[in-house]
Amino acid sequence: MTSARAVLILGGTSEARSLASLLSAQPYLRVVSSLAGRVRNPALPAGEVRVGGFGGIDGLADWLAEEHISAVIDATHPFAAGISANAAEASSRTGVPLLRVVRPPWLPGDGDSWHEASSLADAASLLPGLGSRVFVTTGRQGLDAFAHLRRLWFLIRCVDPPAGPLPPHRQVILVRGPYDADAERALMREHGIDVLVTKNSGGELTAGKLTAARNLGIPVVMVSRPQLAGAPDCCSSAEDAESWLLRQLRHSAGA
Repeated sequence: MTSARAVLILGGTSEARSLASLLSAQPYLRVVSSLAGRVRNPALPAGEVRVGGFGGIDGLADWLAEEHISAVIDATHPFAAGISANAAEASSRTGVPLLRVVRPPWLPGDGDSWHEASSLADAASLLPGLGSRVFVTTGRQGLDAFAHLRRLWFLIRCVDPPAGPLPPHRQVILVRGPYDADAERALMREHGIDVLVTKNSGGELTAGKLTAARNLGIPVVMVSRPQLAGAPDCCSSAEDAESWLLRQLRHSAGA
């Protein structure tokens, strides 16, 4: 492995940034991280960075061939189903090895009151029977699912301003994580929150809200992860992804 080999990281997550940092330390690797471009001023990973989509499956497959990519590592958000599906199909078409970094999901513990929802619309349908002051931490997209709930009040937290229709009674706060449990508990108390809506993203950086909800006895509407088709090899950490990649490169080099 003396000549530079190119690897594409589909990123935007803390795992993707950690992986880019690990791989960029290898002199024989060209590391390209791709960001969707949906967040203003994102935290940039080490190595090369490209922002924006590829133009669907065909565009991604063409890009992999043109850039002589040796492997793709999908370290996107667990709810980024579109790009994950495109990556699986483009990898299959081109024969480029693909690994998916799957962040372990959150699981309910003692004292938790979780209500599973299959979608944001499903989550919205559960809210009238659970509370009247709702803390929503599902991101800036898809909030129109709650716009018809005129009898409820919403605290909506996003990194960037939300798009589309919103509930009429609301407050929007723009802030980037991580969020610790003490701060989350204080925020919920300040606003009289009695129900939390979140996606099962997993990870430690945003788990504080779950601890706060448990401590305050607040029910949680947990939106389940989408099922991803074309499951490739999977792992759960940047370190395991690095090991997988090095094995792939050794194998392709005939080592």
